[in-house]
Amino acid sequence: MNDLTSKNEQRVAYIILVAPAVLIYCCVMAFPTIFSVVLSLTNYNGGQIFGNSRMSFAGIASYITIFKDSYFYLALKNNMLIVLVSVLGQIPLGFILAYILSRKLVRGTDFFQTMIYLPNVISAVIIGILFKSFYQSQDSVYMEIMRFFNPQAAFTVNQYPMIPVLVVMLWMYTGMYVIIFLANLQRIDTSIIEASKIDGATEAQALWYIIFPALSGVIVTSAILAISGSLKSFDLLFVMTQGGPAQRTSVLSLYMYNKAFRGAPNYPLANAISTVMVIISFILIGITRSVEKKFGGKE
Repeated sequence: MNDLTSKNEQRVAYIILVAPAVLIYCCVMAFPTIFSVVLSLTNYNGGQIFGNSRMSFAGIASYITIFKDSYFYLALKNNMLIVLVSVLGQIPLGFILAYILSRKLVRGTDFFQTMIYLPNVISAVIIGILFKSFYQSQDSVYMEIMRFFNPQAAFTVNQYPMIPVLVVMLWMYTGMYVIIFLANLQRIDTSIIEASKIDGATEAQALWYIIFPALSGVIVTSAILAISGSLKSFDLLFVMTQGGPAQRTSVLSLYMYNKAFRGAPNYPLANAISTVMVIISFILIGITRSVEKKFGGKE
């Protein structure tokens, strides 16, 4: 009887402790997610003020509209470029810089660590305004530098408008991965690395056979952060380009914003876009985990 009472008390205590978190999660995460998916299957466009007083089921009409829109594929292509720069640019560069700092291959590691992480402290809006003035207009700093080296190269911003955005993102977010890798590199026992050096291992061999396997979990986590952050990129692009010129720098979040809040609102279409973004994110994260399992290190 006492055991039964004790188990009941534990169950009640567990429910009391967990219930607030579950309730908050349902209100803040689960309900909005489900409601967004449901809304994407309707024809609701803002109610009577926008001439649509009734909400009725419309099926997958919004999803069909998305996949027929050429601007969706342009925004998706730009998002994939950002994902590639994040996963294949920010993470490797962040690891290299963290490795250099952790192994103290340069002097003034504290100074470089601060300078590398500094862009993460500055607001993305401020960075967007600064780099907008740096790149855009014929009299900008970038154009003057390009004209100095090659007058014809000054037109690359107009020909490839995503390049400045990708460069800024590479500069802005690499510092976060430097800190992540630096913190985890400091957890690795240096005596193991030194013992491998005594046994004749080179720096590259110690890196490949000791450090990479030890950081495999961190690399996967960083890749997931990079993918999710890349797919929801909005503030920097909104300030720098607002999707221009001619929507050539638009991404899925900007595409969704334009459908929801510019002109006559199309909330089902906007929610369908957000659902597609979540699905793409899950697919990319699944691929990342599959690659990690195949090459198989465990932290």
